[in-house]
Amino acid sequence: MTQDNKKADTRDHGGGIDAAIANYGGARNDWIDLSTGINPNPYPLPSFQSYHWTQLPDRAAFDTFDAAARKFWQVPDNAEIIPASGASAIIAMLPSVLKGTTAVIPEPTYNEHRAAYVAHGWEMADKGDVKTIVHPNNPDGHLYSAADLTAQTCVIDESFCDVCPEHSMMSHAVDDGHLIIKSFGKFWGLAGMRLGAVIVPKSFAPALRDRIGPWAVSGPALDTGTRALQDAQWTNDTRQRLAEDAQKLDQIMLDKGARTIGGTTLFRLYHVDNAGEWYDRFAQNRILTRVFPYSQHFLRLGIPAHEQWQRVVGV
Repeated sequence: MTQDNKKADTRDHGGGIDAAIANYGGARNDWIDLSTGINPNPYPLPSFQSYHWTQLPDRAAFDTFDAAARKFWQVPDNAEIIPASGASAIIAMLPSVLKGTTAVIPEPTYNEHRAAYVAHGWEMADKGDVKTIVHPNNPDGHLYSAADLTAQTCVIDESFCDVCPEHSMMSHAVDDGHLIIKSFGKFWGLAGMRLGAVIVPKSFAPALRDRIGPWAVSGPALDTGTRALQDAQWTNDTRQRLAEDAQKLDQIMLDKGARTIGGTTLFRLYHVDNAGEWYDRFAQNRILTRVFPYSQHFLRLGIPAHEQWQRVVGV
């Protein structure tokens, strides 16, 4: 792919069961959505108190979330954690507070980053003021290293990194003046809750806090996020299950004639002879997969839930 602004407004995403129903029929409950990288077995929601819905979240709720996040992600003391209503909200807002005019984004990757920079008037370049990497990358799962942090400011999107915490760049990124984005919509499977966080050097925090406002996330989201971050047993069991399921899915797709390119344990990327035909075959069986406008051979599948495996095998 070339880096030019003409394609910057193109935003293709997974999801969209309503559009799939319009094209292929069926009802929502008939469909299996494997077009995203969302954990199909999400963190269980707690029982909420009435005040979660009727009162603004207080300082204690934010502080408790901060402490849990700091411990889970091993955030250094010289960094601040700023929660927001999902990683996408953070991505859309960051170019308005970052300093510079040119951005570098290794592609192919999650296209909201490019769209956000262009929407704020930035130019895309091979070298620039800010470099953004998705780590591990979506859709191929590529893992970066400290040697790739080649701009003065780097934005490291670790939305999928909670499945492989040993690869997180948290230990050095903030010290070097970089930012890290985290999400609760992937590993914890709570995309509809709209909770994310950005970890930044303390000097960068005031501008971000001013832009994001005082109550960027809800009380129920803060409470659920805190509990999830503190639940070590669920975390360990889920990482193990996802790893086993990713291997299982690779074998199923290999038997169907696909070749594994990469991915994470939340999604797998395959090379197929004709991605459009594979997409159509799955869709005829009410299974939504992911294809990409820049490749006729890339097909991405999320991990099926326990009760969905037989449907996938049968396609």
